[in-house]
Amino acid sequence: MSTANPTPLWQPDRQQIADAQVTRFQTWAAERHGAPAEGGYAALHRWSVTELETFWKAVTEWFDVRFTHPYARVLGNRAMPGAEWFPESTLNYAEHALRTADDPARADTPAILHVDETHEPRPVTWAELRRQVGSLAAELRTLGVRPGDRVSGYLPNIPEAVVALLATAAVGAVWTSCAPDFGARSVLDRFQQVEPVVLFTVDGYRYGGKEHDRRDTVAELRAELPTLRAVVHIPLLGTDAPEGALEWSALTSADVAPVYEEVPFDHPLWVLYSSGTTGLPKAIVQSQGGILVEHLKQLGLHCDLGPDDRFFWYTSTGWMMWNFLVSGLLTGTTIVTYDGSPGYPDTGAQWAIAERTGATLFGTSAAYVMACRKAGVHPSRDHDLSRVKCVATTGSPLPPDGFRWLHDEVRADLWIASVSGGTDVCSCFAGAVATLPVHIGELQAPGLGTDLQAWDPEGNPLIDEVGELVVTNPMPSMPIRFWNDPDGSRYHDSYFDTYPGVWRHGDWITLTSRGSVVIHGRSDSTLNRQGVRMGSADIYEVVERLPEIRESLVIGLELPDGGYWMPLFVHLAPGADLDDGLRDRIKRAIREQLSPRHVPDEIIEAPGVPHTLTGKRIEVPVKRLLQGTPLEKAVNPGSIDNLELLKFYEDIARKRA
Repeated sequence: MSTANPTPLWQPDRQQIADAQVTRFQTWAAERHGAPAEGGYAALHRWSVTELETFWKAVTEWFDVRFTHPYARVLGNRAMPGAEWFPESTLNYAEHALRTADDPARADTPAILHVDETHEPRPVTWAELRRQVGSLAAELRTLGVRPGDRVSGYLPNIPEAVVALLATAAVGAVWTSCAPDFGARSVLDRFQQVEPVVLFTVDGYRYGGKEHDRRDTVAELRAELPTLRAVVHIPLLGTDAPEGALEWSALTSADVAPVYEEVPFDHPLWVLYSSGTTGLPKAIVQSQGGILVEHLKQLGLHCDLGPDDRFFWYTSTGWMMWNFLVSGLLTGTTIVTYDGSPGYPDTGAQWAIAERTGATLFGTSAAYVMACRKAGVHPSRDHDLSRVKCVATTGSPLPPDGFRWLHDEVRADLWIASVSGGTDVCSCFAGAVATLPVHIGELQAPGLGTDLQAWDPEGNPLIDEVGELVVTNPMPSMPIRFWNDPDGSRYHDSYFDTYPGVWRHGDWITLTSRGSVVIHGRSDSTLNRQGVRMGSADIYEVVERLPEIRESLVIGLELPDGGYWMPLFVHLAPGADLDDGLRDRIKRAIREQLSPRHVPDEIIEAPGVPHTLTGKRIEVPVKRLLQGTPLEKAVNPGSIDNLELLKFYEDIARKRA
């Protein structure tokens, strides 16, 4: 257990603690709202969950949230699901995202730095962003787009996508997006659920030094989305607009100020989609007000972002982290949008982008950090990363070796923030706190206002033991509903069927006695042998330290005779051979570093590990395949990065039958 290592890898000095926004917020909230002045973050967190309404009122005041109509109270109904935040109030997310443009001293500074595979930053000023949003919002209204209408984007991570989202929010419409590497079926599985009236598209995109033409896919989308009133063409590859499509430049050329629709706090802002590995993806609806206040808290207080920062997170428009990145604008931060391969022209590419853009918070995936480690990348030797104060990771737990590598290869005094949350809340349950130490393999603390606990099956809280990740009070960014779920049953069954009235996320976690958090992986793919539960992430962390292993996938199968079969599939590095010697080293590593009960029954070489389109290993569908579920019922084909790989696992199941 990581709590056996009490020595932090990093801790902030006295000046860093004093300068942190969360420190200044605590001092202010102590004077104005009765928050504890002493006791540091732990005391502030306790207050934030026990005095939930006072805490969120304080957040709106600290960040000067502009309610165009005042709220009656902070929390009208706190039941989950169905919590009612700031009833009777109205506001607009886009207005807050563009407030910095109203400051004459900031109007001509970059709101966005855009980078493509040339790694040459291109600025978009606050004034220019505001102008384009104003022009596009006016054109959307001319096209008949009204509050509540859906507007969709088939776009890469480019400034035009940010403009389209903000213009959509300005008119009170509902944004939804997919990345252009999604195939037509994957996109239609998402967009057909919400019936968009406008579609923003590119003609293609560049990735890995190559151009990828998407015009045929766009034509298929247009044919299969009968609710579309308009299609807007963005010529990323320089082609002419197809017949009947509008040109982006014509819609964004006017010089008009944005007009912001006053919408209720719980008015839909966007629709995000779950991984959707079985059945149609869940269409998750989050609100303008809920996202606004949650992201102000998360980005301003936890990530410590402000007007002097530059915020780079490698993401695509098909992942919630893109929406989170755009919300960096709420804090007056310059956001960095990168369109291209994370490893082009070489594995160290993201570090080069961080250097070229002067990123102060650099966010990436745990998988990228581990890939850099394996590839022998030396970020601080090859790049000037002196402005990077924090490297944050998500997507999967950052293994202990990842913490050590960042500490050794980037900077010894680096703030490393492993964070964990979900598309479901478009935020973090636990992660970054600028005033707390960093311990290897651990997330620093639960987020403010988030009553995060680990529960046993009977609903008893656990400390220093593995339990289910639950949240016992509402968060503003929890879904207001799922699309096409009129009675709320799908929403309820997704999070509230195990512990009534309490959000169960589906992860195994440990809350340590010092207040940090360890993530062990998905609880619905947990390895449970002889009553000892182990998260798959723990296995991956040990196995993938071996240089011969590129990636792995572990599955635990309950057998009809009461037995248990636990195979480990390994995707080997080039030149490696799965011989008896490597098998023995894998087993020994698991036995000695984790648990003798979780040594796999078989180690099987695989041609690859399948992922969702957002890069997560798909454990549960593979488990279903191995249990004999037909491929078409075990997985939604449009949600997988490489469907051919699943046939390998299907063959394994057939041979075992």
